Amino acid sequence: MTDRLRKLGIVMTVVGVVFAAVGVFAFTQVQAGSASLQAFSEAQNVTLSYNEDGQLIDRGQTEGADAIMDLLVNEWGFSVKDSELDPNDPLVNTASEYMFQMATVGYHTLHSTQTVVLAEDVEYNDELFPAGEYELSVREVGDRGELGGYWTDFDRSHPIEGPARSQAWSGTAHGLFGELGVGTVTASALQLGQGLSALIFGLGLTIMLLGVGMFWVGKGTEEDTYHVLVDSAPKPEPAGI
Repeated sequence: MTDRLRKLGIVMTVVGVVFAAVGVFAFTQVQAGSASLQAFSEAQNVTLSYNEDGQLIDRGQTEGADAIMDLLVNEWGFSVKDSELDPNDPLVNTASEYMFQMATVGYHTLHSTQTVVLAEDVEYNDELFPAGEYELSVREVGDRGELGGYWTDFDRSHPIEGPARSQAWSGTAHGLFGELGVGTVTASALQLGQGLSALIFGLGLTIMLLGVGMFWVGKGTEEDTYHVLVDSAPKPEPAGI
């Protein structure tokens, strides 16, 4: 029994070493990914703006940043981590910073006014649109009230909304959304990878400790059994005088 316990302890120790090694390898890969993301962020050189008090600002105003944050948190439902918004490190390289930058693009797109010029009269759905210049508030497009103004809210066949959609949600806006979205997912995946590698490493150490403990218990049990047998052996009576 004790021999089996020691052998099982050795096996578990080896398994623990393998898990710990996998955890270390995974951590090195996460660190390599983080270095790559950092280099990409530095090459892009996109930064957030803060005032002298360390508050986020947009176009010089904290009110603008507050409105963008409201869009990000309340309309898009993103959970911002304040620790990732560092005025001493304004470079956009964390998930919260990427999402705030995306919300900045979205906010200014949604709150823009687009000018559409019709060169001639156009009839659409029994409504006549005379030739001339039209101003369209993007946020008011669609039938969703304060949630309107997104790409799918526009009627592309409409003589005003159709051209306004392409002007507001241009290829540049979509490209920025895509690029910033990739940055957000990458940063979040790296955080998850870091936590997972730490979990695997910790599991490996736990299995190693358990294996060493089983080996030690098995060895101790053998020694205890020996002493019990010796101590319980009948003692010879001293010879009479």
